[in-house]
Amino acid sequence: MALANEQDQVLGNLVRAVHLLEEAPGIAWLMPEVRINLVYALSTAECPRDVAGIEGRITVVKGRFRAAGYPAFGASDHMARCLIEVRKYAPRWRAGMNFRWNLDLVKQVENYCKNKSLTLGKIERSLEPREIQEKDGSSMPWKIAQLAQGARFPEIFYESPGWGKEPLFVILGEDAVACVKKFLDLARALSSSC
Repeated sequence: MALANEQDQVLGNLVRAVHLLEEAPGIAWLMPEVRINLVYALSTAECPRDVAGIEGRITVVKGRFRAAGYPAFGASDHMARCLIEVRKYAPRWRAGMNFRWNLDLVKQVENYCKNKSLTLGKIERSLEPREIQEKDGSSMPWKIAQLAQGARFPEIFYESPGWGKEPLFVILGEDAVACVKKFLDLARALSSSC
């Protein structure tokens, strides 16, 4: 019964978080080509089935973020695996969301993190060993281990461009609503500095 209650809490929190995103104007420019997924893990998550995400991801319709489907466990692979790896080093982060990366945004996000006393991390894809690049599914543990080398695990991180991969920012939170609120605050700061 406790697991079912936690699952309901996770799904309900994701619904509230998606509503916050859908109601926010002027943030569509932060949509990456691969679209956004927002994920939230059970406290005991060990695999992607233990992480809820948005079916079909979040996209843009008429200039606003829109969820393509409902929150569901197992709806995400990439972001779910990312969060599971993150939680091995920083278990407090149970939610995460990806968003657009480009070189111009890096400096602005660095300034935002400095002003908010947040930690920003970078994954340098050019350092990834070839044997990891060539083995499907083995990059995520390597990438997240790179972030864990600092004194404090970052709340926001990005990876540098890599062949055939869209570089993305990822923002973390204690739950999906906290993650989205942090993202919306960042989005407002980025919009005002553009």
